[in-house]
Amino acid sequence: MSAPPNLPELSREEATELRDSLDPDERERVRETVATLLDLLGKAHAMAVLSEFAFAGEPLRFSDLEAELDVAPNTLSARLRDMTDAGLLERESYDEMPPRVEYEPTPKAKALFPVFGHLHRWAIDHEL
Repeated sequence: MSAPPNLPELSREEATELRDSLDPDERERVRETVATLLDLLGKAHAMAVLSEFAFAGEPLRFSDLEAELDVAPNTLSARLRDMTDAGLLERESYDEMPPRVEYEPTPKAKALFPVFGHLHRWAIDHEL
């Protein structure tokens, strides 16, 4: 999985240079955005939920996620709400019986998906 065309992979040195090139206000905004993202992704099961979307290739229902992940329904519901509120997922509700709700990643979420490829590549070579 490679980085999207508009987000080339950066070495540590290039990332440091990029960060250092920002004016102080923009650097602070970026720092706060990264901190907020890490807070969200650090919540219980958030990375597992987002990883399912990274490899799904189609919208997912609550029941799809529940079947794949060992997550309590209230926790799964909270993570989906958190990610929807953050603009990472879109929630589509269908007026059917029984009711159907699907979640789809937004472009913001899709821009994070290469991270999961890197993590899987790392896991092939390493164990914890």
